[in-house]
Amino acid sequence: MITIISGTNRPASRSRAIADLYASMLDARQETYHIIDLADLPADFIVSAMYKNTGKNEEFNKLIQVIEDSEKFVFVVPEYNSSFPGVLKAFIDALSYPCPFKDKKGALIGLSSGMQGSGLALSHLTDILHYLGMHIMAMKLKFAHIEKNFDGKIITSDLYNELMEEHIDQLIRF
Repeated sequence: MITIISGTNRPASRSRAIADLYASMLDARQETYHIIDLADLPADFIVSAMYKNTGKNEEFNKLIQVIEDSEKFVFVVPEYNSSFPGVLKAFIDALSYPCPFKDKKGALIGLSSGMQGSGLALSHLTDILHYLGMHIMAMKLKFAHIEKNFDGKIITSDLYNELMEEHIDQLIRF
């Protein structure tokens, strides 16, 4: 199973919309997937699911089970201040150790309002995921000027559409 992680807790985010679009493209290829939207995290997970409370938050434990059952991951990550959202880091830190990402495969999609397309954010995230033992697909999508190339439902850039198709094909083969 492929799990798509919408990497922000911002409600109704572009990340979630891109995750939904990616899911529909996987659906068209008859691939099994699940979406984890960090906007749906338990509000208190930082205190109720970490450190001495690891394993005690049943709602968070359900997310861990999805991760344990998945073979591949797609992280859809917005750029926040030249990095990725802190809630994504907290989510990763709240996972059990050794991390359930170990020896699994991951793919990254970065979204940015700026012209660099979240390259630094994806670099930071790649370093963390490598440390945890995840194998990262070489093709990383860096969608710059996302508000000009995505209307909330469809990607309006032919290039970005072609890249999404190629990304999915590579993920399936990865």
